[in-house]
Amino acid sequence: MFTTKRRAAYLASTALLVMSVAGCADSKAEAGGGALQVSGSTTVAPVAADAAEALKADGLEITVATQGGSAGGISQLGSGQISIAMSSKPLADEDKTANPKADFRPVQIGADAVGVIVTKEVADGGVKNLTAAQVRDLFEGKITNWSEVGGPDLKVFVYDKEPGRGTREVLDKYIYGDEKAPPPPQSDNFAIVGGNLETRNKLESTPGAVAPLSTSFIEGRDKLAAVTLDGIAPTPENIATGKYPMSRPLYLITDGEPQEASKTFIDYVLSDKGQALMTKHGYLTLKQIGK
Repeated sequence: MFTTKRRAAYLASTALLVMSVAGCADSKAEAGGGALQVSGSTTVAPVAADAAEALKADGLEITVATQGGSAGGISQLGSGQISIAMSSKPLADEDKTANPKADFRPVQIGADAVGVIVTKEVADGGVKNLTAAQVRDLFEGKITNWSEVGGPDLKVFVYDKEPGRGTREVLDKYIYGDEKAPPPPQSDNFAIVGGNLETRNKLESTPGAVAPLSTSFIEGRDKLAAVTLDGIAPTPENIATGKYPMSRPLYLITDGEPQEASKTFIDYVLSDKGQALMTKHGYLTLKQIGK
C-alpha cells in the first residue's frame, strides 16, 4: 500500500533527481562516463527515481526526468537524447514511424491501472460507478452537471491529459476502442494537463473535477476517489487479469539491446529489490501479473 508518507518521501528524494533533459548530452555520454539519462512517463518515474537513488551506492549516476510523458520519452530516445525511455503505454506504430532508425526494445517492469478520478464531494454525492458511455460523454462535454449521472447538483470540470500521455491513450482505448478520439470540446469547463502530480493537484483544487489518473497517485488522498467502471473496481486482481478495463503495462525502453549502465539499471528494476519498488508505489509486479 502506497501511503501519503511514502509519497512525500518520494517527492523529497526526486526533487534532487528529476531535472529537465533540455540541452542534456546525448546517449553517447553514457559510454563516456556521463550520467545515464532516463526520461518519460510520470507514472514510471517514482520507481525509476528510487532505483537511481539505490544505484548511487554502486557509483552509477542517473538523472530521471518526465518531459513530455511517455511519448516525450520515446521521442527523446529515438533522437538519441536519452538512454532509457519510461512508458506507461505500449509502443505504437506512430512511434516507430516517427523514429525509423531506432531499434526500440521495450522491457515490461510491471502493471498499473488508470482510474476515472472524481472529487470526494462527487463520489459522496452518489457517483460511485460510470459506464464507458458516461465517461465518453463527460470528456466530450455532453454531460455538464453531475446530477445527470446520479450525483450532486454540481458543474463538471474535466481535466484531460495532453496527447501522447500513456494515461490519455488508455482512456481513449476504453471509450473509443479503435476509433479516433474527437477534438477537445470548446468549453470553459475543460482543460488539458500534463503529468500525474499536476493532474492530482488540479483535481484536489477544483470542485466537481474529473480526470484520468493512475490510481496509485490517489492512495491516501482524502479529497479524491476512483469510480468503478462498468461495475469493475481497479483491484490488484482485476488489474492482473485485465478484467478492469483501464489496466496497462509499464515499460522501460532502450534503443537496441541495453548495454552497460542501461542494462545495470533495467536489471535492478527487474530484480527482487527493484520489483519491491513497484509494490511500494502502488503498482503490480511482474510476478503478480503472471509474467
